[in-house]
Amino acid sequence: MRSYYIEEINQDHIKKFEQYLREQGYQGPIDDIFWLPLPVDTLSERQSDHLKDCGPYYLALETGKNWLKLELLVRARGKIRCECITYATPAQREKMIELLDDMLKNQDIPV
Repeated sequence: MRSYYIEEINQDHIKKFEQYLREQGYQGPIDDIFWLPLPVDTLSERQSDHLKDCGPYYLALETGKNWLKLELLVRARGKIRCECITYATPAQREKMIELLDDMLKNQDIPV
């Protein structure tokens, strides 16, 4: 699995960030898993075509004791398997890593 991994984060900062993610409505179906929505303007042509049936699209963010892992697989809420579920394009990767970094910065969490 391709991922963006950030480690050596203070446990208090992890808890603070998890609370922020819950407040923003990003909680996934499992504890410590959050769904970060992929902006519609970054969708590939195939994802745009499938948006109505498969979307919305998101990347999974997992939190650990002192780390964060953003999986770079674009998932769809509407389906588990489809040709629109692929690894993030370079533009999608850049946008989502930037989003995660900005969220951490806005919460005053040093990384």
